[in-house]
Amino acid sequence: MIYEKYELKEEGSLEESSLTVYIQETSSPKMKIKKRPLVIVCPGGGYRYTSDREAEPLALSFLAKGFHVAVLRYSCFPAHYPTALIELARSVLIVRKHADEWYIDSDAIIIQGSSAGGHLAASFACFWHDDFLTEKLMINNTASCKEMLRPNGLILSYPVITSGEYAHKDSFVNLLGDELNELKEKMSLENAVNDNVPATFIWATYTDESVPVENSLLFALALKKQNINTELHVFCEGGHGLSLANHLTEGPSEKENVPSCEVWIDLACTWLKNKYCNW
Repeated sequence: MIYEKYELKEEGSLEESSLTVYIQETSSPKMKIKKRPLVIVCPGGGYRYTSDREAEPLALSFLAKGFHVAVLRYSCFPAHYPTALIELARSVLIVRKHADEWYIDSDAIIIQGSSAGGHLAASFACFWHDDFLTEKLMINNTASCKEMLRPNGLILSYPVITSGEYAHKDSFVNLLGDELNELKEKMSLENAVNDNVPATFIWATYTDESVPVENSLLFALALKKQNINTELHVFCEGGHGLSLANHLTEGPSEKENVPSCEVWIDLACTWLKNKYCNW
């Protein structure tokens, strides 16, 4: 196992922002699998914090299924947009730079996000090709450099998407601060989907009262309009912030243990293997 932690020091980054990578050793000639996809995990927390429940537990689950993983602890309030987005972009550059050293399939870098982390992941999927990111990262604004930022897939768990009728308002207040009124339309991501967004897997619950299921439905409909391959699962019960939806990630209220939703991680990993693996 290769385990490394990188501090992220972008403009506006908070001290605790970091990227932690978990890489399975596959260099042995006795190992058939030489390169694996890597999943960058973006925990939720309403852009107020990054949830422990949606960080390492998810990373270890993807790792156990055969994937490399990185956990992004991005900057939250009082940091504002676009700090977290730049940190995610930097994280993609880091893992692509080390792709050969870490046995990563550089054409299979997947961004996973839960709740507000889903908003961050989806924001990057929508905006990775924009000039402002290459400028902020201080890399050449050329097609080849932009391709280094391209996400190859997107996994969204009960994501925050819209700033409209079904908004999780606190997430947008924490993300945008004084620029809320100016930027909330831009950051309502059902309006930002374009043909640069990669294939997407989404899951949510019908009874989520914090981030209504309409967030996922609006994004899925926008993806459909762009003819972007999408897999969507809406489970009939379960509240918000389920993470793995089992006893391993339930909180003190025990409301996050919803056995009917626990299958989502298997569905997501099957989707990953079908799209990005030859094993």
